[in-house]
Amino acid sequence: MSTTLERIRTLGPTIRAAADEIESGRQLPPQLVRQLAATGAFRLCVPGAIGGVEADVATLIEVIEETARADGSAGWCVMIGATSGAVSAYLPLNAARKIYGDAEGISGGVFAPMGRASVDGDEYVVSGRWPFASGSQHCSWLMGGCIVLEGEKPRLLPSGAPDARMVLFPAERAKIVDTWTVSGLRGTGSHDIEVRDLRVPLERSVSLVTDPPRHDGTLYTFPIFGLLALGIAGVALGVARRAIEELVDLAGGKTPAGSKRRLADRAVVQMQVAQAEATVRSARAFLFDAIGRSWERSRDSGAVAPADRAELRLAATHATESCARAVDLMYTAGGGTSIYAVSPLQRCFRDIHVVTQHMMVAQPTYELVGRVLLGADADLSQL
Repeated sequence: MSTTLERIRTLGPTIRAAADEIESGRQLPPQLVRQLAATGAFRLCVPGAIGGVEADVATLIEVIEETARADGSAGWCVMIGATSGAVSAYLPLNAARKIYGDAEGISGGVFAPMGRASVDGDEYVVSGRWPFASGSQHCSWLMGGCIVLEGEKPRLLPSGAPDARMVLFPAERAKIVDTWTVSGLRGTGSHDIEVRDLRVPLERSVSLVTDPPRHDGTLYTFPIFGLLALGIAGVALGVARRAIEELVDLAGGKTPAGSKRRLADRAVVQMQVAQAEATVRSARAFLFDAIGRSWERSRDSGAVAPADRAELRLAATHATESCARAVDLMYTAGGGTSIYAVSPLQRCFRDIHVVTQHMMVAQPTYELVGRVLLGADADLSQL
């Protein structure tokens, strides 16, 4: 039986062929979604006990990377669907089976607690609007982070922080607000989603801060926020690899205006390609080294230590930033060809500079990791 990674590699040409439709439609075509679902990509983080793949983290990132190599938006949607599936490990078994038992089911949504949830018996009454809900048009279940209210005030945790829980609801119960008119990752359909006074059973909620996972696989020792950051880095690696491939292909056949030499024969382009290759491969090596060592240690100890969590976030942020530099080099090397809509280089350029804007791989990550490395007080809840 072929693995999910092998299936994604086989599907690569189909994903590439759909690039224009993905871009113009601002979402993945339904047929492509079904093909991606058939690979198991959206179920990589779902426990085996409820029919998921329950992959190791390195495989998860390789699948995301390979999909993004074919198309950045497709890679992003696979990343969101796959990492959202990890929520299934935190739900009561019956709720997890209802939501994630369908082999073609896909979940997505927004972790940020931008909604409000009031307890009424065994249900929450939920209202909220969440931006950046990637893949919302092809999801069967959506989720949104909420502050739990007691009366008119937030319910507080023992730490004094508001109790934030993520609630899950059928996608058809949410309104999709068309907001996704953007520069890059256009095909992710990352619109706003909105619900008003929606009743959600208490068992269809999780806290990513206070709830422990209900499954003991090594995958679930990795915090979901950390998996999300690693997945974003996987998208960046795939986009950067595609940019290098496109430039190499272009350079072999293009002779710039006013020159008698091919682009590939120009010393500056040779240097740029070598720099991009070294930048991407070294960043990838750091990322997978951090993943491998954390996996081994957490498999033995049952937890990812704070120092390892910090290293994973550092590696993810560094990889994303490094890939952006590499894409910039390839875009510049491509000259005037890079600016045309038909050039994959301009799409790589636009996509990578949306990837870098995600808060999980933003510049403040370096500050947080630096505090950990220096032994200073640090809030580890977002690692």
